[in-house]
Amino acid sequence: MEKNLNYEAAYLELTQIAQEIETEAVSVDVLAERVKRASELIAFCQTKLRSTETEVNKIIKQMENQPL
Repeated sequence: MEKNLNYEAAYLELTQIAQEIETEAVSVDVLAERVKRASELIAFCQTKLRSTETEVNKIIKQMENQPL
């Protein structure tokens, strides 16, 4: 994965790949390459979402422990 890839860019590329596959705009010669890239992007997005969820939960717990 590229170091500067963010969730939005990964999601956009994943959407484009899905659309290409659904509309059969991808030739058989590059289909496996697109599916492999899509699986990499899905893994990246899942990791990013888990990381964000963990961070948000940590912040919420800190907020709950602070006196008003």
